[in-house]
Order: sequence, then C-alpha cells, then structure tokens
Amino acid sequence: MYIETFKVFCDLAETGSFSKAAELNAVTQSAVSQQIRALESRFEVRLVERGRRSFALTPEGHAFLEASREILGVYDHLGERLRELRNVVEGELRIASIYSIGLHELPPRLKLFKNRYPEVEVHVEYRRSTQVYAQVLNGEVDLGLVAYPAKRAGLHMEVFDEDELVVICHPAHPLAGRKSISLRELNGEKFISFEPDLPTRKVIDRHLREQAVEIVQTMEFDNIETVKRAVEIENGVSIVPSNTVFQEVRGGALVSVALENPRLCRPLAVITKRNRPCSPVQREFLTALRGGAPESPKNPD
Repeated sequence: MYIETFKVFCDLAETGSFSKAAELNAVTQSAVSQQIRALESRFEVRLVERGRRSFALTPEGHAFLEASREILGVYDHLGERLRELRNVVEGELRIASIYSIGLHELPPRLKLFKNRYPEVEVHVEYRRSTQVYAQVLNGEVDLGLVAYPAKRAGLHMEVFDEDELVVICHPAHPLAGRKSISLRELNGEKFISFEPDLPTRKVIDRHLREQAVEIVQTMEFDNIETVKRAVEIENGVSIVPSNTVFQEVRGGALVSVALENPRLCRPLAVITKRNRPCSPVQREFLTALRGGAPESPKNPD
C-alpha cells in the first residue's frame, strides 16, 4: 500500500538514514531501499542521491517529500473528517504550547473541555515558540499556543486572551512594599531574564530601551519556572506574566508589583494550519479557549 511507502520515504528524508527509517517502520534496511526504488520506478524520477557516506534528496525528492506529507496528513485525519459528518466530538487532540501557557493558562480551560468531552484524548507537548510554529506547520500537532503571535506563511492565528506583565521580587526586596512602579524605577536593578530569542524577552528589552532603563543582567533562562525560582532565592527581580505567579504570590514566596507607565500586556494566541479542515474536536476546543478560564481570586497585595 502506498501510504506505508510514503511514510517510509518521509522517515528516510527526515532521518537521512536507511537504517533509522527501517527501524521506525519495523522493516529491514533492504525493504526500505526496495520501496524507494519502487517509488522512483513508478513515478520515473530519481528521488534520492545515493552515496557511500552521504545522503541527499534530489529536487524531485524534495517536491515528493512535500506531497507525501500532505497525503499522510489527509490520511491521518480521515477518521476525523468522517466523524465530522456525524458531528461527533471524539478522537484525539494534539497541542503544542509554550511553557507558560501550557502550565498556567491551559489547565483550567482544558479541565472544562475534558469534563464536557471525556471521550477526547488530549496530548500536550511543551515547546519553545519556534518549535510550536514548526510543529503546527508540519502537521505534527493540531494547534499551537504562543504569546506575542507572529504572522507566518501557511498559518492562521487568533488571539484568545491577554496577560498583564508584572514585576516580581523576593518579599525582603525594597520594591516589595510597593503596589505599583514605573519601568524606569528598575534602573540599576539586578535582573533575571528569559533567553534573548523568546518573544516575551524581546518585548521587555524593547520597552527597557525606549525608557532608557539600564538593568544589570544576572541570569537568563528559557522557561518561566526557572525564572521564578531564581527570584525566590534573591538573585534579582524579573518581569513575568501575572497569571504565572499566582500560587507563589498567594503563598508568600514572591511579591508581585504592578507596572505602570507603561502598562504591559502579553497577547496569547492559538495557531492552526491554514486551509486545513477543522475537526469537531478542534472546533469545540477553540470555543473553550475563546470562552476563557474560570475566575481565580485576585492576587493579594
């Protein structure tokens, strides 16, 4: 059946190895070679440049890879399309999310969704934003959750919520007694940041430059949880989404101070692959995202 052969070809192209493609498909290396030759014979093109120590796709091979991925995508979602005709909300939902949304914004919404549609099997992967975009575009997941969404060819984005950015510090820090501060009051502070390529970091850096604020960069991390732990042990202050520190502020491990002049808000968005059919599962989950999460008690002052 050509579907299995298309998958073998995609695995070969992505791994660059006949042995790995064979392992992924539980066949022999010889079987992989035979299937690739069968494709080349069927379509009368050379797909792979074979060398003793090298592997590369021909231009025709690259075109065939793109088409194979599309075919596999249609086949993988055939069941969803058939269920859609019956308007049945069941099956699988694959989500890729950045850490902060996946750990803090998603759980209450997901709980409500699962309570309503218990037959849906939801898989959540935690990724950096660049990986989320790539996984949605490649069809590896059904939708992605990112902050500060960027327009990308082949993708559709929709902002479903926003989160205010706040300053966090240790309870013994001089700023802990303030209800709000301006960005300029952070001048000279030891600062714990996200890594430079993360969207939230880029926005914070831009506002610091605009306000001529010079901070003392002490640490950089790629996720919100590590940033919070560093602030808890008095290594400096940071600026983070307010919803991500609710538990620590309520428990007294951190203090949250509102930012004014300017007030910063972080848009949260869901991204999907453009021109891809939306299954009943995806449609209902998007409705749940737009509906928001249950109200949480306000952070204590």
